[in-house]
Amino acid sequence: MTSSRIPWLLAGLASGLAGLATSAAVASALSVRESPVIAVAEMVIRLTPGPVAEEAIQTLQFYDKPFLVGSILALLLGGFALAGLLARRRIWHATVVFAVLALVGAVAVLSGNQTAPTRLLPVLVGFLTWQVVFAWFAAGLAAGLGAASATGAAGHADPQSRRGFLLRLAAVGAGTVAAVALGRLWGRGRQRVEAARELLRLDGVTMPKAPLRASVDVEGVEPWLTDEASFYVIHTVIAPPTIDPADWRLRVHGLVDRELELTYQDLVGRQLTEAWVTLNCVSNPVGGDLIGNAWWSGVRLADLLAEAGVRPGADAVLQTSHDGWTCGTPISALTDGRDAMLAVAMNGQPLPIEHGFPVRTLVPGLYGFVSACKWVVDLEVTRFSDFTAYWTERGWAEQGPVKLASRVDVPSSGDTVPAGTLRVGGSAWSQHTGISAVEIQLDGGAWVSATLAAVPSDDTWVQWAAEVSVAEGDHELRVRATDKRGETQTGVRVDVVPDGATGWHSVDFVAES
Repeated sequence: MTSSRIPWLLAGLASGLAGLATSAAVASALSVRESPVIAVAEMVIRLTPGPVAEEAIQTLQFYDKPFLVGSILALLLGGFALAGLLARRRIWHATVVFAVLALVGAVAVLSGNQTAPTRLLPVLVGFLTWQVVFAWFAAGLAAGLGAASATGAAGHADPQSRRGFLLRLAAVGAGTVAAVALGRLWGRGRQRVEAARELLRLDGVTMPKAPLRASVDVEGVEPWLTDEASFYVIHTVIAPPTIDPADWRLRVHGLVDRELELTYQDLVGRQLTEAWVTLNCVSNPVGGDLIGNAWWSGVRLADLLAEAGVRPGADAVLQTSHDGWTCGTPISALTDGRDAMLAVAMNGQPLPIEHGFPVRTLVPGLYGFVSACKWVVDLEVTRFSDFTAYWTERGWAEQGPVKLASRVDVPSSGDTVPAGTLRVGGSAWSQHTGISAVEIQLDGGAWVSATLAAVPSDDTWVQWAAEVSVAEGDHELRVRATDKRGETQTGVRVDVVPDGATGWHSVDFVAES
């Protein structure tokens, strides 16, 4: 074999991919949620400053995590190729590159919430695979170089050596595919949890029945009830935790008279409450779609806290997810009569895994970054002065009441509509306060009242509709809302950081005859 760069580069890439495959397979076999690549991605998320994370969310939206994982894989491929190229001069250079990559993976795994020693095994197996496979390639390449030198054909490929290298490449490729297949075979954790979820029958959980007149008759307005597939998903994990209900435990502790530890059966055996609640993310920009409305079923948090006995001086509950994410929630919002709950069902079915199965928290009137903890496993009654949570450590506010907001759904910006009478519509929300009025403004003219649909409570969004007369040409439509406290939505544009966006939503459209 010659000293050409191509075989060494291919050897580095093939060895690297083989190590990734065996690492992922071992992670699946051990039911380790964070394979090394996932662990690195989640470490990047944890270390990313809040403003940078927010910019990524706004720019990439639902593609932020695939982009991150893809970027990490591209960097790994570059590292594997570099290891192969450097090994042309000194074999041990490849060992150094592989060791650095493995070290980054180990640090990422150990920096996560769960640091059992077995979680390092995938990293170790991947590193050993890199070493063994690359050494095998290097031996063949070195033998090829020796044969070429002996025949005086240095710099030219020896046919037998080339054939041997290609056979090794094929063997490693087959082994990599086999490792991926084994990983899928072993990685039955999600399938097992999905099966357990499908078999659940929750007494007291009913199917949703949208209230009469909750929707306006304007085609294109987002449905009042948001189905599971359309409900926005925002979280900081790459691979959502898969927790069997039989294994789930919730600890309630801290500044309480008595600690509680609940199993899933303990929880669902209690009295369930059900309510329509609209959730929206603090990262939702003016006019954005990071909002949804669903029928939630669960156990009231006020009852659990009363049973535990909250001690004087406590003003917060620090919630912790199975993956280590935390948020701090005011005790007042959990005990003032609103439907703050440990939710177990969404739209009449057990929670989807992506939405927190088996149990998540839900607090009407607060943004999710201070209240909505998916895969919740720990509730510590404490004081705001005694802790910081995931997003507050990254520059976001300590408390996050939902801000009064409204949106135009019809028409959309850039639409072309017929000139004449145009029926427009959208939604407005101010959870746990309620909406009393919505007004629209066409082309900077007078504000005109819209008609509101009916809603079952102040914890959901409300749809609105109106008619405007539009002449041929370009137009701008704005919307603003007034809540039940008499506060009218401000037109001042404020970014989502640190506690939610403000401003009137507007759309530009064209009317033609």
